[in-house]
Amino acid sequence: MVAILAGWIITAIAAGGYGGVALLMAIESACIPLPSEIIMPFAGYLVSTGRFDLGLAALAGAIGCNLGSTLAYWVGARGGRRFVERFGPYLLLEVRDLDRAERFFARFGAPAVLLARLLPVVRTFIALPAGMARMRQMPFQVYTFIGSYIWCYALAFVGARLGSRWDADPRLAAVMHRFDLVIGAALLLAVAWFLRARLRPRRS
Repeated sequence: MVAILAGWIITAIAAGGYGGVALLMAIESACIPLPSEIIMPFAGYLVSTGRFDLGLAALAGAIGCNLGSTLAYWVGARGGRRFVERFGPYLLLEVRDLDRAERFFARFGAPAVLLARLLPVVRTFIALPAGMARMRQMPFQVYTFIGSYIWCYALAFVGARLGSRWDADPRLAAVMHRFDLVIGAALLLAVAWFLRARLRPRRS
């Protein structure tokens, strides 16, 4: 399952281009915890190869975030906590994730949508309490886009910088090529840890 997930992310971006980035980030922002920390750095790596433009990659990610967040917003507005309690386990969505996002939204109000988009974990679920509070659509969309663009740009920039170093430094490239399998295993272990953390409460 771990190998399939990692391979699907890479294949979706490689085959779908900017559309693949937008699709994956839409899924992530629809409260399905697909890690943006894998999606956007890989898009950044494609920037270093010349296939992607950094600004457009970040834009595609931000647009996807807005699309997914809009869906989550209306789920929160219509279904609220009952939806999370009933269907959350099937989406690896825990009530404690919603609790954290609700507290964050209650503390900062509407700007919480912007702030949360710059934070791991909370960013994925902040649209639900925004929908439950019936936050006005215009500020919701604007805050979501700004925060998401910054987040996506930062992660893609890291991926692009690492890719540029790989191509520019022959010694780094030689070492990295020797450890391709190790790097791949590390990626799979990171995804495995992520899924294990999500699945553990369901088994207990």
